[in-house]
Amino acid sequence: MPITEILEKNAKLYGNDVALVEINPKELEKRNITWKEYSLIEPGRNDSFRSEMTWSEFDEKANRIANLLLTRNIGKGNKVAILLMNCIDWLPIYFGILKCGAMAVPLNFRYTSEEIKYCLELADVDVLLFGPTFVGRVELICDQIPRVKTLLYVGEDCPTFAEPYYRLTSYCSNQSPNISLTSDDEAAIYFSSGTTGFPKAIVHTHRSLEHACLVEQKHHHQTREDTFLCIPPLYHTGAKMHWFGSFLVGGKAVLLRGVTPEWILRTVSEEHCTIVWLLVPWAQDILDAIERREIKTEDYKLDQWRLMHIGAQPVPPSLIKRWKEVFPKHDYDTNYGLSESIGPGAVHLGIENIDHVGAIGIPGYGWQTKIVDEKHQPVERGCVGELALKGNGVMKCYYKDEKATRDVLEDGWLFTGDMAKETEDGFIYLVDRKKDVIISGGENLYPVQIEDFIRKNNAVKDVAVIGLPDNRLGEIAAAIVEVKPGFYLTEQELNQFCMALPRYQRPRKIIFAEVPRNPTGKIEKPKLRKIYGAEQLVAMQNEIKD
Repeated sequence: MPITEILEKNAKLYGNDVALVEINPKELEKRNITWKEYSLIEPGRNDSFRSEMTWSEFDEKANRIANLLLTRNIGKGNKVAILLMNCIDWLPIYFGILKCGAMAVPLNFRYTSEEIKYCLELADVDVLLFGPTFVGRVELICDQIPRVKTLLYVGEDCPTFAEPYYRLTSYCSNQSPNISLTSDDEAAIYFSSGTTGFPKAIVHTHRSLEHACLVEQKHHHQTREDTFLCIPPLYHTGAKMHWFGSFLVGGKAVLLRGVTPEWILRTVSEEHCTIVWLLVPWAQDILDAIERREIKTEDYKLDQWRLMHIGAQPVPPSLIKRWKEVFPKHDYDTNYGLSESIGPGAVHLGIENIDHVGAIGIPGYGWQTKIVDEKHQPVERGCVGELALKGNGVMKCYYKDEKATRDVLEDGWLFTGDMAKETEDGFIYLVDRKKDVIISGGENLYPVQIEDFIRKNNAVKDVAVIGLPDNRLGEIAAAIVEVKPGFYLTEQELNQFCMALPRYQRPRKIIFAEVPRNPTGKIEKPKLRKIYGAEQLVAMQNEIKD
């Protein structure tokens, strides 16, 4: 069924119950107020630090944006992009786009102006909704995106080149537009990318989104009494699809705009959160803060917290061992998936299989898996091959890219590009990535983009960017740089040069060395990973001992 029907069902059955809460601790810092002081003020239901929305309000706001878009002749076949930081308006906007029959196109909030322009053009976007953080970036390209007929500004003090979202939607009906939708209708475009760094536009149907709801709820048994703490960005399939399990049953979600250990534990405590999805660095930061006694668990109400799960990157077994020592009553799960498979859950460990930490797990609810050779024939158990997935959550296609679609889809199977092996007891372990994408702190880094930038330095002869293991982030980007003869370049100079890159793309390690290439001219990255990965592992082990 169309996923919008779930929202309408929740509004009908649980209309006065809280659906969404937004917590913005930075607002307290601006006002120089502590969490404890804030709790004594007994503020109204909505202010700059904490705001909430009932299921009825959620549905009505979605209806208003749907009706606004319909007045602009936006409906089936159109695409509407969302460029917002996590906020309480994000999800109503997303569902409003779906309600008018259009496709939602979430954009990474780290995109530069050029990347925003590229994605808008790639997906044939007709309308862009954007927030205060992005005014400068959008202004730079607003005259270069003629297809985007409408720019809607979600905030106060609307810039002159856009229209005010809040004022316009206030004039629109809060009743459902009653657009006929089916499970086969296209619902959303998410962006992925290969090693070239050029995004592909992934098309998902309402059936895919519904499948994500069912998978998550089956895996983690959410009920209406559960409260899901959402920290990762909503533009990504991960956070939103994990919340979908709670959404299916009318459970509350709390959107936390911040990742410090205190903010996370305080929010769990004050909002009575029962389910928290973390990235490896955040879990490590919480444990480190507790071990240093910067945070005392006894200062928080944490007994109701029942599940901590992690996704988006490999999880060190040692981390989970430490976590269970501090939180012995927590269930734990890890999830594997791709944006092409509607995010997490295609493979999951399972809360009953904590003794297999290190594996990505077993096929998720409604999913099939197989591990194949280069001819797409199954390999024997214990042998390494490419992991393939099949289920209702597999994407429909890459938008307007038939070749790329044929490369990864065959008879309903999605070939992931990830190398894995399955043990005799049926658990799947990732061995290596067929692609060179680096996953650092849950974010994809694309080596070619970083390499192309570094090559602009006049002293650089050649460069290769690889991922190296890291205790906290899972992987870090390391640049192996070969300097031109007769030139001099220091690590400090190169780091300063890379300041022009977005922060998350800057290499965290610089290595000056020869860059090896094979006879066809390709960089021999496996050789580099073997050399420097081994050195990094030794350094990590020494760090742990210290």
